[in-house]
Amino acid sequence: MELKDYEVLEQIGKGSFGVCKKIRRKTDSKILVWKELDYGLMSDNEKQMLVSEVNLLRELRHEHIVKYYQRIIDKNTLRLYIVMEYCSGGDLSSLIARQKPKRKPFEANLVMKWFQQLLQALQACHYRQKSDMAKVIHRDLKPGNVFLDSSLNIKLGDFGLARILAHNSSFATTFVGTPYYMSPELLNNEAYNEKSDIWALGCIIYELCVLSPPFTALNQSALFLKIKAGKYQPFSPKLYSQDLAIVINKMLQLSPCSRPDIAELISHRMFKVAEMEFGNHTRERTTTILSTRERELQAKEKELLSKWYIPI
Repeated sequence: MELKDYEVLEQIGKGSFGVCKKIRRKTDSKILVWKELDYGLMSDNEKQMLVSEVNLLRELRHEHIVKYYQRIIDKNTLRLYIVMEYCSGGDLSSLIARQKPKRKPFEANLVMKWFQQLLQALQACHYRQKSDMAKVIHRDLKPGNVFLDSSLNIKLGDFGLARILAHNSSFATTFVGTPYYMSPELLNNEAYNEKSDIWALGCIIYELCVLSPPFTALNQSALFLKIKAGKYQPFSPKLYSQDLAIVINKMLQLSPCSRPDIAELISHRMFKVAEMEFGNHTRERTTTILSTRERELQAKEKELLSKWYIPI
């Protein structure tokens, strides 16, 4: 498909090299998004990172990873358009921001659902299906890069900082990431592997329970000292299981070797316990987090889409 096959609806984000826009595919009125990037302004290294991200998106096919559709290159304007799945539920960062003033943590069943789905997404990265595929470290796991569909199911996205680990190399060395969720080994400029994603995931799950990251400070230097010390305030066991608190503590161990891997986490008994406790009611209960205003906006969007669609 070409640019003319899509209709731009609105801008929903902006970055250093371009914007993210909500679009409609004219053939079937499907709502998608595209990253509109000005590669003419990029250095050779940045262009290579962009190519790597697109290639990753094409390869990483999983129900809990934002789906890639296609790329369109406009050589006249030196712009690249990456067409992807639209996540109507927003991102975890926005949800946390809305919950924080209420001082009302997320329900335990919802946290467990998101935890499990994030693990499944990372499993697709750390343990790729084909034996000849190298593992992928996300490297920038944070609530803002965790998106949600209309049923509040996880869609892991933004692999711009992702790195492929070659089979003959277990560690990477580039300093990247978002400070609140950055592992101690990254801060120390030490070699790191997929256990850095485990640390970041531990920070995210903690934040879902407390509505604040485990490590916070007034400035970056103080934040780095806190992360390197590995000391954080335990959350109340009233709302969440002791198992969850123990698992988060293991994920936030200073030594990467002491942290569990995806296989250990995904098979943990707490998920089976949660499934038995909450049964099939999880999806119904998660919808309560959507405000009345959000539901009205979704209904209005559907109404507008029905007007835009012209049958062939």
